[in-house]
Amino acid sequence: MKLIRFGTIENEKPGVILKNGEWADTSSFGEDYDEHFFQNDGLSRLKSWLDEKAENLPKIDKSTRLAPPLKKPSKIVCVGLNYAKHAAESGMTVPKEPVLFFKATSAIVGPNDDVIIPKNSKKTDWEVELAVVIGKKASYVEEADAMDYVAGYMLHNDYSEREFQLEKEGQWVKGKSCDTFAPIGPFLATKDEVANPHNLDLWLKVNGELLQNSNTEDLVFNVPELVSYISQYMTLLPGDIISTGTPFGVGLGFNPPRYLNPGDVVELGIEKLGSSKQVAKAYTK
Repeated sequence: MKLIRFGTIENEKPGVILKNGEWADTSSFGEDYDEHFFQNDGLSRLKSWLDEKAENLPKIDKSTRLAPPLKKPSKIVCVGLNYAKHAAESGMTVPKEPVLFFKATSAIVGPNDDVIIPKNSKKTDWEVELAVVIGKKASYVEEADAMDYVAGYMLHNDYSEREFQLEKEGQWVKGKSCDTFAPIGPFLATKDEVANPHNLDLWLKVNGELLQNSNTEDLVFNVPELVSYISQYMTLLPGDIISTGTPFGVGLGFNPPRYLNPGDVVELGIEKLGSSKQVAKAYTK
């Protein structure tokens, strides 16, 4: 299945993309795509319900705003330097264990919402990433069992303010958590839609110029390794997001570095997970 959410901010509803490509409203199922939904076998129940109801569901005009495919996940756990070539362009060694940091969930927006360059920012950067969505509570999971805890996958642009991240004192979270810095979607593809998450092309363009172009086969630590590893240090809750890192081609890696300016258009995509587009806007409040 491909799960979507749609509508204006604060008025978002759940839906699906049907096999014929139409968008359908699943509000009558009675549940949104949140922790409770995933914890209580929502994916299986929704699939059975769709087998009976899909043809008669209200259809959604495709000009409608797409919202984040998940409602209020408890956390976003990000993995740094998880592509070998990206580590090299950053001047850092490939890590021996996953480098973990958090991104505030308040940064989450829809896939095509504007990205707001933060107040006092001069170094807002882009990062196309494969996001993994957790399907059930995971604690001390063995690597061999880790895929049983995965609900599906999404496209994520892990925007970063490099001065806040690297030049200020403290941890990376300050450069990762600004409002609008986590556009996710356009949809959540359930695990059965992606046969091999470790062989997906992913790309990103700025103003039409292809800057990131890679494949998830370059991941240093793969999906089951990450789910297992992270679960040794914290409980992953249903609906939680693991963002698996970005390939080479970020603005920080250019000589001289390249960062976003108001009016720039960022487009990105991952094979089987769709594409998204954000327009950079200046902070005005």
